[in-house]
Amino acid sequence: MSIETTITRAWQRKAAWLWLLLPISWLYGLLVFLRRQAYRLGMLSSFRAPVPVMVIGNVTVGGSGKTPLIITLVSYLQQQGVKVGVISRGYGGDTSQMPALVTKESLPSTVGDEPCLIVNTTAAPMAVCPNRKQAITTLLNAHPDLQLIIADDGLQHYALQRDIEWIVVDVARGFGNEQLLPTGFLREPIARLKNTTVIYHEKPNGVSALNDSENLAQRLTMQLQPDELYPLLSVDELVELNAAKSAIPLSANAVPSKGDKVHAISGIGYPQRFFATLSTLGFDVIGHPYPDHHNFSLTELLQYTEHPMIVTTKDAVKIRTVLLTEISKINAIKSNESIDSHNGNDIRALINRLWILPVTATLSDTCYQTLQQQLTALDINMATSSHS
Repeated sequence: MSIETTITRAWQRKAAWLWLLLPISWLYGLLVFLRRQAYRLGMLSSFRAPVPVMVIGNVTVGGSGKTPLIITLVSYLQQQGVKVGVISRGYGGDTSQMPALVTKESLPSTVGDEPCLIVNTTAAPMAVCPNRKQAITTLLNAHPDLQLIIADDGLQHYALQRDIEWIVVDVARGFGNEQLLPTGFLREPIARLKNTTVIYHEKPNGVSALNDSENLAQRLTMQLQPDELYPLLSVDELVELNAAKSAIPLSANAVPSKGDKVHAISGIGYPQRFFATLSTLGFDVIGHPYPDHHNFSLTELLQYTEHPMIVTTKDAVKIRTVLLTEISKINAIKSNESIDSHNGNDIRALINRLWILPVTATLSDTCYQTLQQQLTALDINMATSSHS
């Protein structure tokens, strides 16, 4: 078990030994405060983009639903005629090849898994680089007509000035012991939520545990709605691979159904949410959590036999690359044995067992109303106020 996984589990159960780390959290908090003040007072320089920037982030470590939210926002803005682009640090990618534009042909190992997912889903212009100024410059050089740039997970990147901030708070997860890293999982104090736009990520059809006194009709909320399972490789892709005389005959398999025992494989920031969603859908879940942005190996995937495997769309981006690469290796030597000693029949069985559970972020009406007001203030006009 990795150190990251150990710490994450300790945060989840509010382990008592975490309080031994409190002096480190105090030091971390002081550094966070001094750094932010340095930017506020101009002691450290920050970049103002030539177009408005909207930052989507959170004050906690781990997944809060930012990526599905960004996908929903980008799709909505595209429908409204707004020319929107996205930037990201490209976590998990090859920084030596950044800044880089993200295309549908980009590999997760080059630009990161989340950027691949965002572009494959929305086809939005996107660039990645740890230096957000370089990412924006690269993006605008390629797409000078953009009206708005959404920065993925740039809340603490104060070197980038922003016009809009949306902070996502996972209501089910809360703030743990409400301590800063490493005692707790807060990147910044809870007070950071003041004077910003807070989006409360709630369970579908659930009742909020935060701000109970607030008028629910005015709450800015989002929910992640699960969609239908679909196979890692589509029927069309299987046909195409077979037409190319693949050394591994591939065929479609029956979709897992309610009551089935399944392996839930997850390398996202908060895998328990994924496991809970599958349980709610009626599956008998065997959960296998991995660190966030984990690079799955073929050996890891092949160990889960007997039952169907269900993964997130984020993990599927990397797993798909792993399997297609292995198929290419096997085909290249025209044998049922791959150069990594994996039997072709094992690969075929693995592909048949793999399924993806997509989720869609659905936002409350007040989220769209707030967005429209914020964009109007920036002289960005949408074609219509409808979000149906």
